[in-house]
Amino acid sequence: MINVERKNSFQLRLTRRLKEETSHNLDVYLFVPGDLGLSTQLISEEAFYHAAINVSRTYYSDEYLLPLVHSRLASRNRLGSDSYRLSLSLYAYQYVEAMERTTRSMLVSANKLRHARQEEREENSEVQESAVALRDQLHEMIDLSDGILKRLRRHQPDDESLYKYFANIDNYLSWFTEQQLLALVAHMPRGGEFTDIRRRFISVCHREDEYRREQQYNAERVMADPTRMSNKMRLLRRLIEHPITLKQEALELGSGEQKAVKALATAVVMAFVSLGVLQLRSALGDITALFVLAMALLYAMREVFKDDLRNTLWRWLRKGRPKWRRQYLDPTRNAAVGRQLEWFDYKRFASLAADIQKMRRRTVAQREEVVLHYRSSSRMSPTRFLSGYEHTRETLNLDISMLTRLMSKGKHHIYRLKDGQAVREGVERRHLFNLVIRETGSEDTPYLARWKVVVSRSGIVDVEKVEESSGVQEKK
Repeated sequence: MINVERKNSFQLRLTRRLKEETSHNLDVYLFVPGDLGLSTQLISEEAFYHAAINVSRTYYSDEYLLPLVHSRLASRNRLGSDSYRLSLSLYAYQYVEAMERTTRSMLVSANKLRHARQEEREENSEVQESAVALRDQLHEMIDLSDGILKRLRRHQPDDESLYKYFANIDNYLSWFTEQQLLALVAHMPRGGEFTDIRRRFISVCHREDEYRREQQYNAERVMADPTRMSNKMRLLRRLIEHPITLKQEALELGSGEQKAVKALATAVVMAFVSLGVLQLRSALGDITALFVLAMALLYAMREVFKDDLRNTLWRWLRKGRPKWRRQYLDPTRNAAVGRQLEWFDYKRFASLAADIQKMRRRTVAQREEVVLHYRSSSRMSPTRFLSGYEHTRETLNLDISMLTRLMSKGKHHIYRLKDGQAVREGVERRHLFNLVIRETGSEDTPYLARWKVVVSRSGIVDVEKVEESSGVQEKK
C-alpha cells in the first residue's frame, strides 16, 4: 500500500512499507498539463531527477512496542548502547510519523467543518455528525499520545551514556507533542462540543512545558527565543532519524560505456574523413585553394556528425536500462543491506502500458500532457538488518517547484451573484496534475492507484486519491 500526501507547499511525499526478501518495483507517472510547455530543452531528465526526487529508507517494525522492549533490554545492560539508541530512535520516529499524519488529517477535517458551518446558516445533522466524529478522534489521539509518552518515560536508564540518548529523544517528543496539540487548538472549530477537548489539549501543553523545565532539558535563553528553540529541536529530530535511516551510496551508471561510445563515434567519423581526404588527394592532386576548402568542409562535417552519431549510439545503448544505482548500508555497522536501480525519463502517452493508460483515462483535453516516469527496482537483505527488524519504510519526496515556475503569474477575476448583487472576485489559476503509481513486491498482489494533484504557482493546493485497484499485472 502506498500513501501520498502533501508534505509542504511544493513537495509530495510518497511512503510505502517493503516486505522482507522480495524484489520491489515502483513506477511513478506524473502527468503534467501540456499548457505548461514542459520539455527536455527546458528541464532535462537528469536535472529534474537530481533536483526533484529524494529517496530515503528507514527501519520499520509492525510490532510497535518492539523498539521499546529492545531499549529496556539495553538499559539493563543486556544490549549495547548502539542497540539502545537505534531502538529508542525507532520508537520515537514511528510515533512522530504517526502523530504528524494524524494531525494533518484532523486539520483538514477541522477546516472542512469550519467552512461547512460558515456556509450553513443552520447546522444540519451531517455537520453535527462530522463535529462529533472529529471530537471523538481528538480524544482518541490525546489518549494514545499520553500512553506512548508514559511508556517511554517509565524506564529511564541509569547509565549516563544511555541517558543522554533518552534525554534528547524525550525532550524532542515533549516539544513536538506540544506543537502538534497547539496547532490543533489554533484551528479547532468553535463550538460547545470542542470546549472540553480544547481545555484538555491546553492542559497537556502546560504539563509538557513544566516537565521539560523540571528535567532541565533546555536553557532559559533557549526557551525564551523561539528561533533558537526551533533550531535546537530540528537538530534533535535529525539525531533521532540518523541511526535508523539507511546510508546511501549513489552511482550514475554508464560512465565507462559513455567513454566507449565517444571513442567509437570518433573512430567511425575519422575513418570516413580519412577516406575523404584520400579521395580528394587523388582527385585534386597538389594542394590548392580548392583542396584546402574541401578539407575544411570535411572537418566541419566531422564535427557535426560526430556529436549526432555519439548521441544516437548512446540513446540506443542506454534505452530501457537503469541510469542510477543506490546501495543501502546499515548506519551502525556500514554493512550493505540492499541495493536499488533507478530510471527516469519523459514518455509519450502512447508508449505507456495498457493498465497505466486505462488508469489515467485520457481524454482529448489531456492530449498534450507530458508524462514524467520514475521507476525503481530494489532488493533488500533482511538477514543483515538489525535483529528484530525485517522491514524498511521508503519515503520518496517529489518536489514540483521546478514545474510551478512554468506557470503564468497573476490572477484573473470572475463575477458571481451574492445577496442579489454582482460581485467581482479574484481567483488564482490552478492546474490539475495526475499521479499514477504502480507497485509490485511490497504486497501479495500488485497495486495501482491514481491521485489528482491540484497545483497553483504558490504551491500544492490539494491531493486526492480518485481510483485504486489491486491484482493488476505489470507490463513493461
